[in-house]
Amino acid sequence: MKKSQSRFRRPTADEQTVLSQMTVKLLVRPEDLRKCDQILVEHHYLKNAKLVGEQLRYAVVWKGQWQAVATWSAAALHLKARDKFIGWTEEQRRQRLALVVNNSRLYVLEDCHYPNLVSRFMKLMLARLSADWESTWGHPVALAESFVDPQQYRGTAYKVSGWSQLGHTRGWKRSAVDFYERHDCPKQVWVRELVKRACVQLRAAELPPAWVGVERKIKPRCTAKAGEIASLMERLARDIPEFRRKQALAYPIAGMLALIAMAVFSGVTKGYEDLADYAATLTQGQLRALKFRLDPHTKRVRCPKRSCFASVLAEVNAERLEQVLLLWQEQVLGPVQDRLVIFDGKEIRHADVESVSAVSGTGRWLGSTLVKQGSNEIPAAREQLAKLNVVGKIVLADAAHTQVKTVRQTLYEQGGDYLLTVKKNQKDLFETLAALFTEQPFSPSAHAAHARSESGEQPGTPRDPSVGLSGSHAADGGLSRGADHRAAAPAGPAQGQEDHRDRLPH
Repeated sequence: MKKSQSRFRRPTADEQTVLSQMTVKLLVRPEDLRKCDQILVEHHYLKNAKLVGEQLRYAVVWKGQWQAVATWSAAALHLKARDKFIGWTEEQRRQRLALVVNNSRLYVLEDCHYPNLVSRFMKLMLARLSADWESTWGHPVALAESFVDPQQYRGTAYKVSGWSQLGHTRGWKRSAVDFYERHDCPKQVWVRELVKRACVQLRAAELPPAWVGVERKIKPRCTAKAGEIASLMERLARDIPEFRRKQALAYPIAGMLALIAMAVFSGVTKGYEDLADYAATLTQGQLRALKFRLDPHTKRVRCPKRSCFASVLAEVNAERLEQVLLLWQEQVLGPVQDRLVIFDGKEIRHADVESVSAVSGTGRWLGSTLVKQGSNEIPAAREQLAKLNVVGKIVLADAAHTQVKTVRQTLYEQGGDYLLTVKKNQKDLFETLAALFTEQPFSPSAHAAHARSESGEQPGTPRDPSVGLSGSHAADGGLSRGADHRAAAPAGPAQGQEDHRDRLPH
């Protein structure tokens, strides 16, 4: 509320009627949005209705007439008092900031300054804000923030609505994407948790399930230090010589490959456009560490675009690059200690390419194999499996890889164990496993339904343990029971083509 010297007074009977009958309306119609903005431009002291990021607008309505309006928008990127109050890390702030919302405007129309109107307006808005935000933007919000100019207002409406004042801003405003200017008018910082223990959850190692979608929408960015970049570039420059023309050397091959490797390690796996977006997050210091050249006009280090990544990846020796990266990764992180090997297929967007990657249980990259033209990810996964040492480890994959050949290769040929998914569309195998996990009578007391079962023998006909696995046949039997626990590899189709008998129904 605006500063006033008037003493506190109770609402009159007519004003109390307004307070009890007023409703809060979420503004969605274009004409309502324009009306709200016009009110703010004409009457709010900032004379500005421009909002940033995700946003909502509300109005207090009584008998069809607006009494007050409020806007909510994206939170401030950097706010020292708020970030200290939450206690999150810089990376958590970057990934989770969408869970914080800013009450950017609040205005009561002339002749509507009834006692308690603003506090009631705030109560009704906060009760529905998170649900409205999720309905509109696909995720809830957990914390609200606002700024109050102490030269204009006291912040009483926030105080009586359960908000906490954290201190003051430092008197700067953002006037461009990465440029701030001082205005020497520090504002009060107010915050309010919208859910119980919101700050504890915002700084936790993992977000609650209802909030994790916010993190998934945030694009990865490069966090490597100049020294780490130099270490990787040194290895790449030594083992992979430059193969392009001099005209392309604004971006040296070692720098480009180091950038691609850092992007992959950060989770960028969807193609050239995503690589270019990742490159755009690099600072000038990081770009200099990659030895990219200055733009003579802007005097800033240039950032590679989509076409640069496409040309490099089309010409580089993929197998050699993988070997170099794995060696460098081991040099930096040491040998892999994790017992899990997880296979995951990806379709690389904008590139018409599919690959299968292996990662450890901690997310460490173990290698990738491209899916051959006209094939699928099942033989590609076996090819990648053959490159790995899985002795004493557990191989995990989705139901597409629940195949006799894959099991045979993992268990008998490479000495590993496996944990594979089985779905109901794999009918025979699913029913076999369901029967194995159903309680059954054991000898010597056979169930009455199997009265002819002899002592020492379980009821029913002995079953082949591979029955139900796609690719098992009466003739070749499935998994071998020989003394060396190995099965002879049956003759199959040409390399790169998957045997349709060994494929699960999709």
